[in-house]
Amino acid sequence: MSLKLTILGCHSATPRVNANPTAQLLEIKNHSFLIDCGEGTQVQLRKYNVKFSKIKHVFISHLHGDHFYGLIGLISTFRLLNREAELHIYAPKGLKEIITLQLKASNSWTQYPLLFHELCSKKSELIFEDKKVEVHTIPLDHRIYTNGFLFKEKLGERKLNMGAICKIPEIKICDYQNLKIGRDFVLQNGTILQNKTLTLNPEKPISYAFCSDTSYYPEIIPTIKNVNCLYHETTFLEDRADLATKTKHATAQQAASIAKQAKVKKLIIGHYSGRYKNIEGFKTESKIIFKNTQLAETGKVFKIE
Repeated sequence: MSLKLTILGCHSATPRVNANPTAQLLEIKNHSFLIDCGEGTQVQLRKYNVKFSKIKHVFISHLHGDHFYGLIGLISTFRLLNREAELHIYAPKGLKEIITLQLKASNSWTQYPLLFHELCSKKSELIFEDKKVEVHTIPLDHRIYTNGFLFKEKLGERKLNMGAICKIPEIKICDYQNLKIGRDFVLQNGTILQNKTLTLNPEKPISYAFCSDTSYYPEIIPTIKNVNCLYHETTFLEDRADLATKTKHATAQQAASIAKQAKVKKLIIGHYSGRYKNIEGFKTESKIIFKNTQLAETGKVFKIE
């Protein structure tokens, strides 16, 4: 199994010609989750051939413009495209009021259901769940109320051990689903064949943690422990550690320290300050502490396995 993560934007503050603000698309278990929605996100979605109709859930980390100013444009475009499906938005309290005012002032009410799930808890909470996926908040430490998001696959069905099954003529194709969900098989003579003798363990679920703007905040470690992949902001290098502290952002080495302590498998860093013309320095500094570091770059696709 694998997840697909497309970086639509990974730079901080003001958008530039080749530097889009934060937005990501996570494809997991037939869901296309949009994570943050900085300016120009809908153009980036078009650029990378993402079907708008697939997006039914949007997760906004906090109400700084470079993380949500693209949302009203996307909502309006959905309206122009005659969208009918619901759009769920998970965001800090206050976003509903902002979007509603914009729609009211422009007399552009959506003809599709626009459903807001406003967040205010400072503790991690489950905010989305279906049979295959669950999403939890990751409370962060920034200048305003901010959450990251933890996306986790649920444990899947067991896999059929066809080598063992083929030796039992009584087992028919119609019995396969019961085996997949863990049931034993009862032979006609009453003998019970334990499920584990006929199936194999399911693949381990995959998890992805998105940590938006935040200072160095070790309190998140228990929530993101052992995730397959962590995205953590790295606005500054160590030469501006004082500014990171002042603005409640993180450095590359601080992100690496979090990844190491949480024992994550892969670290992706981004949200680079425009002060830096070459982002390779972020990777260099992070790798001092955490070797498996990769740079977020606009348009880059990561397979999380």
